[in-house]
Amino acid sequence: MTKLSVAVIGCGSIAQNRHLIEYAANEHVEIKAVCDIVSERVEKIAEEYGATAYTNYEELLSKESVDVVSVCLPNYLHAPVSIASLNAGAHVLCEKPMATSREEAEKMIEAAEVSGKKLMIAHNQRFVPSHVKAKELIEEGAIGKVYSFRTAFGHGGPEGWSAEGENSWFFKKDQAFIGAMGDLGVHKADLLRYILGQEFVDVAGFVENNAKKDITVDDNAVCILRSEQGIVGTMAASWAYNPSEDNSTVIYGEKGTLRLEDDPEYSLIAQYTNGDIVNYQLGKIQSNDEGGQSNSHVIDHFVDSVLNDTEPLITGEEGMKSLDVILAALRSGETGQVSKLEKVTK
Repeated sequence: MTKLSVAVIGCGSIAQNRHLIEYAANEHVEIKAVCDIVSERVEKIAEEYGATAYTNYEELLSKESVDVVSVCLPNYLHAPVSIASLNAGAHVLCEKPMATSREEAEKMIEAAEVSGKKLMIAHNQRFVPSHVKAKELIEEGAIGKVYSFRTAFGHGGPEGWSAEGENSWFFKKDQAFIGAMGDLGVHKADLLRYILGQEFVDVAGFVENNAKKDITVDDNAVCILRSEQGIVGTMAASWAYNPSEDNSTVIYGEKGTLRLEDDPEYSLIAQYTNGDIVNYQLGKIQSNDEGGQSNSHVIDHFVDSVLNDTEPLITGEEGMKSLDVILAALRSGETGQVSKLEKVTK
């Protein structure tokens, strides 16, 4: 079988710890080119993976003919580089959040449609075993009607793992656009939409910078979400959870409660109103701490979708719907009012 040729644009922490490692481990792909504005970094990575190094993505796209591009750049570059890559004839896997506005996201989706190439957003929480199992249990009616939820994603902040440390682009509004909500909250918005099988219609957001000094984005946010069928719950995103990460979700239903990644031993605990408790050991969730699962399954899934010409699990449309939740939270935080979500017709 012919191998897919891959270019990774942006060689910071997410590329080094996820994309490059997982592409290298996939027998169906060959890492052909890598790009980063830091020449020392990209040259070292190019040597490690036997790829050609570039410091300009436009030069890479003009000189290299690649099947797949991973966009692992600061948030403000997601849309322009994804669109350029799609226009150059490559399938695109873009990191989250998909874009910095609904308009940008729509242009990305349009570029994918016009080029006939696939666009996937790297929301890895959908692939976590406990999350997959919880979705199955909800769909088969194990906990009956879902009433409420609470979910959180927080850790000490990007300075602990970002390639630039305390000088990371994550802290700069002109590059990141949004802080913990875009870094972590968008993951949970996507997960909840996926697990519950519903869209959110109302968002109340409390979006703060109250933990870190000299940053221009949020580091603590709590949202109240209401779905189209009246499920209400809370979603927290934080760069101030010390000393350890919290990546838990609890779903409350008519016949029981599901606890996801809320226990150090069991990745999923189902507690039923009849007294039954089922503990699932499904493997650890991927995290920035030691002990997270080594494969996010995002890269393998995307490669399979390209090879088999199937629709990836998180399309551009799906990415935009999850982005919409975060944008609504931001609007709510700024206005002090509940944000209504626009309906995505596609």
